[in-house]
Amino acid sequence: MICLGTTAIIETRILVFHVKKRNSHRKPKQLFIEEAEVQSQSQTQFKSSSSSSASSALLLLHTRRSSLKPKHQMAAERGNDASSSLILTSGASGRINALFSLRALRSLMMLINAFFLLLLLPFRGRKRTASSSSSSSPSIIALAEKSPKDERQQRGPVVRVPTAIVPWKSSSSSPVDQEVAARRALAKLRVVQDDDENSVRQFSIFGTPRGETLFTQSWTPVSVNVRGVVILMHGLNEHSGRYSDFAKQLNSNGFKVYGMDWIGHGGSEGLHAYVPSLDYAVTDMKSFLEKVLAENPGLPCFCFGHSTGAAIILKAMLDPKVESSIEGVVLTSPAVGVQPSHPIFVVIAPIASFLLPRYQISAANKKGMPVSRDPAALVAKYSDPLVYTGSIRVRTGYEILRITSYLQQNLSKLRVPFLVLHGTADTVTDPEASQKLYNEASSTDKSIKLFDGLLHDLLFEPEREAIAKDIIDWLNQRI
Repeated sequence: MICLGTTAIIETRILVFHVKKRNSHRKPKQLFIEEAEVQSQSQTQFKSSSSSSASSALLLLHTRRSSLKPKHQMAAERGNDASSSLILTSGASGRINALFSLRALRSLMMLINAFFLLLLLPFRGRKRTASSSSSSSPSIIALAEKSPKDERQQRGPVVRVPTAIVPWKSSSSSPVDQEVAARRALAKLRVVQDDDENSVRQFSIFGTPRGETLFTQSWTPVSVNVRGVVILMHGLNEHSGRYSDFAKQLNSNGFKVYGMDWIGHGGSEGLHAYVPSLDYAVTDMKSFLEKVLAENPGLPCFCFGHSTGAAIILKAMLDPKVESSIEGVVLTSPAVGVQPSHPIFVVIAPIASFLLPRYQISAANKKGMPVSRDPAALVAKYSDPLVYTGSIRVRTGYEILRITSYLQQNLSKLRVPFLVLHGTADTVTDPEASQKLYNEASSTDKSIKLFDGLLHDLLFEPEREAIAKDIIDWLNQRI
């Protein structure tokens, strides 16, 4: 079969040579026709041979014919082809073909890829440090120069210290850290200087799961047996130390009291009165509750919360695990219903809290909102450096609106025993929302007391003694 193919190729070359020699004076077009005839004759002659041999012969014939053409003849053919393409096609079709060519599509894909890379640029991962990068030549050289002795010295046991026992940073690198250090030092000083003979007041630093530190304190009765425990949650812009007198009243009735300054308040870490999320405060309260229960096994535990602190407690009580460990809660002026000074703030709050979370907006505060009818109590509050007296921060205000909205939608899920107290003249939180809480809660043990004409800070009103007695009586009935 191979011999037949080779013989066919040789015969084809001889035929082509004689045809070109005989018709050298003819025009290229006629020569091409005759060559085609020779090609068809050769195909007929090799019909009996294998298809692969015939294809090889034809391919070789076409290659030889193209290479034997004179240069001026090839140029003329290209010119004829170009003129024919100009006649048969339009410029628009050529541009369309160029548009959909492989090169154009590749360029388009590269452009799209570059565009998406630019969009993803702000979300790139953290840069590798020079010490951990294996591609940097200086680090490789430094590793190569290390001796085995140096490596043995660097190796050692890795000790992980729990966050709860990490001391507070001694050197502050930012104004916020300096402010926190000053507030914490003042909070500690007040605890140390309290030398009441009937109560032992102590402080401790509590570490959160997020790695932040919170200031906590406790009041323990000296001459009275401890019959129960109360966890105290203060309101917005204040701190747990403001309720020291009330805590000592609870001590005299056999209750040990724990207070926690939630994030951004009192001696706790964070920008003063800035709450990135009230869910943080809820989580911190749950963690602190676990610590208190572990320190006081077998004792009934109650919670007391004022204003936003009451809202934090209510949201925590919606957790069945937390509810089962609490005997009851006391709520004064709970932030279940809060109305901003203008309805527009409800609309712009989500956007503004995302763009400018720490911005202080004075227009959001209602003007002329008294919280107590006792002038001495007002002076003591607003002259306290641990009490925030500036305009509310955007994110903090939005978080209050968010938690109140959540509670309004879940009041029926509340099953823990509770006592709610509210002044009818309160302009900070809505007393009607407290009535709604009492009406819709699923708790079988629930009580409400509305005080006619009283303002927001019930335990700092002139009637504070009577209000404290109502609370203590309610607690004593459930021990």
